[in-house]
Amino acid sequence: MVLLSLVATHSNVDLETVARLSVGAPQVPSAVLADDRPVSGAVVLSTCNRFEIYFEAPSEEDVEAARSAIISTISSYSGIPEPSVSSAFVTKKGGSVAKHLFAVGAGLDSAVVGEREIAGQVRRALIEAQASGAASKGLVRLFQAASRTAKDVGARTVLGSDGRSIVSVALELAGDISGSADWSQKSVVLFGTGAYAGATMALLSEKKAGEVAVFSSSGRAEAFVASRNGRALDADSLAGAIREADVIIGCSGSDARIEASDLASIREGSSSPLVVIDLALSHDFDPAVANLDNVELITLESVRLAAPEEQAETLRQAGELVQQAADAFEEQQNTRAMDAAIVALRKHTQQVLDAEMKRVRSQHGCTAAAEEVELALRRMVRQLLHTPTVRARELAAEGRQDDYTAALEALYGIDLRPTAAPEVPAAPFRPALHPAGVPHPAGSGDPAQCPVSHEPPAAASA
Repeated sequence: MVLLSLVATHSNVDLETVARLSVGAPQVPSAVLADDRPVSGAVVLSTCNRFEIYFEAPSEEDVEAARSAIISTISSYSGIPEPSVSSAFVTKKGGSVAKHLFAVGAGLDSAVVGEREIAGQVRRALIEAQASGAASKGLVRLFQAASRTAKDVGARTVLGSDGRSIVSVALELAGDISGSADWSQKSVVLFGTGAYAGATMALLSEKKAGEVAVFSSSGRAEAFVASRNGRALDADSLAGAIREADVIIGCSGSDARIEASDLASIREGSSSPLVVIDLALSHDFDPAVANLDNVELITLESVRLAAPEEQAETLRQAGELVQQAADAFEEQQNTRAMDAAIVALRKHTQQVLDAEMKRVRSQHGCTAAAEEVELALRRMVRQLLHTPTVRARELAAEGRQDDYTAALEALYGIDLRPTAAPEVPAAPFRPALHPAGVPHPAGSGDPAQCPVSHEPPAAASA
């Protein structure tokens, strides 16, 4: 299996493009796997400033076809032409996939470096893929390792110890713009009931905001505020709350976007300043609201530019931990890839051994001499397999598994390329029984009835 990822983030494309690519994101993995395409599994990581899809191809020969299948699926959902979709993504493969995801989960690749929210988003991405049956074993291991790395970075460095996040930086900006960090006198209207809305409510509670009213176009506001100190709004009460608000925060990304003309109409006659915070990737507010009198707009781009930088030493320490974790994961992947080669070599020697023992028994039957020959051959096979098994592990650690598999093919004709259908295992051996249920005794002279040991010729422990 080959791990790959397609990455589109605030670092390499504008957020408008990220938003467009993200359309239909939850359906992409299942859609790709539903068709007969060379994709073994897929997990989507979609946040307010990134859209990434991690997937597995069965072999190196399938990599381009697998990437094309993903690009085609994203294009069909987003409506963006395939060439444009392809150019928007950075493609990562092999070890760089793990290193990037581990850095993302640790908060090193965030608009607000060190944010902790992304670690939860990485976990949820895997949970959703597992629930839909789209997560392969390799991707499960990858994302679980990313979560462990994020915890390790959090425990062993001070990265993110200030608790800054996209939401917290946005609220700090709003306080600076309004000229007061005191939220106790501020009236807030919040759009959305998702993860970012929940994080925003928690921070507003910490800041002791005066009043927080919540609107959800899907009608979930009542349930959302039930366990939080807020007031639910409906379509009838929304305009009045907006008119009286000091701060409006958008976290929903719904289709019910508030246009600049609508906001101007609602606020007509009001001279009080208004801060609009738009944290939705697809925009809850028309960007033109920034041109309205007494209105200041804070966007994700504003947050990215205003986010404070972490200290260089902290970033260095976190980066080293991420690199170490990525190296360890790659070594484990290489070792697993060698398992198939080791099994194939053992199977090959077992077949040779079985063929030789069949010839011996056809000449000598089930005699003590035949048993001694078999025991001697098995000891010899174990000895012969010891060094190739040890070398397999060593070459895997060096990332040279291709050299090993090429040698097996050249020397023994063992082809490890995936076949169209899995091989059906042979039925386990059952010694023939007399009518009374007793095996034929050794030395009976009937080679067809000799109990043959199919114990695999295990290599000595490496």
